[in-house]
Amino acid sequence: MTLGIVGLGRMGGNMTERLRRAGHEVQTYTRSGAGTAASLEELVSQLDEPRVVWLMIPAGAPTEEAFSTVLGLVAPGDVIVDGGNSNFRDSQRRAAVAAERGIRFLDAGVSGGVWGLENGYCLMVGGDGEAVAIVEPALRALAPEDGYAHVGPAGAGHFVKMVHNGIEYGLMQSYAEGFEILKASELGLDLTEIAGIWRYGSVVRSWLLELLHGALEREGSDLAGIKGYVEDSGEGRWTVHEAIAEDVPAPVITAALFARFASRQDESFAAKVNAALRNEFGGHALKRE
Repeated sequence: MTLGIVGLGRMGGNMTERLRRAGHEVQTYTRSGAGTAASLEELVSQLDEPRVVWLMIPAGAPTEEAFSTVLGLVAPGDVIVDGGNSNFRDSQRRAAVAAERGIRFLDAGVSGGVWGLENGYCLMVGGDGEAVAIVEPALRALAPEDGYAHVGPAGAGHFVKMVHNGIEYGLMQSYAEGFEILKASELGLDLTEIAGIWRYGSVVRSWLLELLHGALEREGSDLAGIKGYVEDSGEGRWTVHEAIAEDVPAPVITAALFARFASRQDESFAAKVNAALRNEFGGHALKRE
């Protein structure tokens, strides 16, 4: 099939290459000018009907701007796919706006990172079934076997991806805390070796553990060259918000999100308050700067 991809970053560029390797014709647009089209208008003109335009750009204003522009260029029956990490409520709204013009809209949660080119991408797709059928040849080319599903109506793809990333926060934090405990031990443990053996037969083996082992091998067991500053891209926050809205207890994911916040503080004022209080009520020694 022929489709257009907007955005050739780490994900979009590799997805384009994987699709081309599978025999699909992919037209591309990126603000840097590196695509087959110099504008979104030209990109749309390069596509066969029903046109499929797949957005792989940052969530928020960039996606909103691109969606609005593309919506004004395509025709009834065409399909717009948002493969970024948009909030599922934004996807529901965009699907409704598109439907008013007879345009189909799909929200596709995409997981696989920089490894997706060779390993494939797990795809969680929300939207109309007829629209999914149009895009399905590309979906099957992008995903590994059994790695793609039409998970529900508009917004479902991004909702499932949101929870996926919330779970990812918890898994990563668990590994982080466990390996800090190992490192703090006086037993002289080789963290790279331990991560290595846990990959085989252990109940905690996972792809994340394999990636950690690779990082320890490359950076050294103390990870001395890496600053302990952990960003979040939004999905963890949204997962916690939805857990609160639905009265679902999610202490692990919530704690993992807060741990990321804590990583960005040079020094915690809350810790200073704790230290001052311990000194006041118990006379515990203070460490001065």
